[in-house]
Amino acid sequence: MDQNELFGNGSITPLNDSLMSRESWKIFQIMAEFVEGFERLSQIKPSVSVFGSARTPPDHPYYQLAEDLSRALSDAGFSVVSGGGPGIMEAANKGAHGGKSPSIGLNIQLPHEQSGNPYQDISLNFRHFFSRKVMFVKYASAYVVLPGGFGTLDELAEILTLVQTGKTRRIPIILVHTPYWDGLVKWFREVLVAEGAINEEDMDLFKLLDEPDEVVDAIFAHYEDRGFEPSRREREMLLDL
Repeated sequence: MDQNELFGNGSITPLNDSLMSRESWKIFQIMAEFVEGFERLSQIKPSVSVFGSARTPPDHPYYQLAEDLSRALSDAGFSVVSGGGPGIMEAANKGAHGGKSPSIGLNIQLPHEQSGNPYQDISLNFRHFFSRKVMFVKYASAYVVLPGGFGTLDELAEILTLVQTGKTRRIPIILVHTPYWDGLVKWFREVLVAEGAINEEDMDLFKLLDEPDEVVDAIFAHYEDRGFEPSRREREMLLDL
């Protein structure tokens, strides 16, 4: 089929009024997601965003690792933010829910797989990935990434890109469970660095750690000399996120 056949004699069929109206009104739905997210999450600092697979069952060692880690973060004074779903997201909320600080779920409506877990003190619901992703970043004092699939890799690449390009402030980015991430990190170094796609110093944007206490200590060490509040320059940066 050529282009003339595809578009009907070379003309692009215009959107009908009904569809255009729906597209326009969608903007207000997106705005509402941002407004509610900003209002709710700005009150829960400092917080740590935790990521990992939605498919990890409760009897898997990764689930227990995520629960123990989130409990340690919560008891240390960090609100824990997850995607609100099952698997490692559930483990993160469950650990935080049993601790001293709030457990937050940023739930997303999906055709399959995602269902909100019952361990959320604060639940926010999103239709759009991009508005939800802003909420993960904007108020986070650290990113903690456990074993996961494409969605987890997407979140990891997102924060690495934002920090690398100076679109958000430098925060600890911690990959948990070295055996799971070793191959990816090796590829970063042997391909991305070797081919000049990233700089050698970009490898310092993240850490590989294994134990919950190590993660908590690394986050405190990052903020030891400056505190958790963003500087004036960082606040300006986050305004343009």
